[in-house]
Amino acid sequence: MTFHELIESEFSLPKRDILTYPVLSLAFVGDNVFDLVIRTLLLSEGRCKVNDIHRQKSALVKAETQAFIADYFLNENLLTEEEQDYYRRGKNAKTANHAKNATLTDYHKATGFETLIGYLYLTEQEERAVELCKLGVEKFRKYKEN
Repeated sequence: MTFHELIESEFSLPKRDILTYPVLSLAFVGDNVFDLVIRTLLLSEGRCKVNDIHRQKSALVKAETQAFIADYFLNENLLTEEEQDYYRRGKNAKTANHAKNATLTDYHKATGFETLIGYLYLTEQEERAVELCKLGVEKFRKYKEN
């Protein structure tokens, strides 16, 4: 049973068609899923001081990093056609504002990335969501090392 299925079961939530969710709602969920993946990763790597976790998490869960990861996915053709579609829908979504510490381009790419992760989570494709998060974080860390 996936984490999403467990939540649906415990709260007796009805199944919803993914197409009924607004794109920015998928991004909202995806941002939180990515945040949870990163927090889990940092804790598992032995980072236990809350300030350290927060600082390192903030460096990974920000628009600039998510835009880098999205570009990597697209440049390496790592996404299926359906995943690319959800990324594009999120990237092109009309937003009222953008992050104060990000370019508008990075913000839109990050919204696309978050939409993709939210879509995967809500369609119970958590393994794929985690796989993409892992690929993206590993690529970003290698990039930062150089």
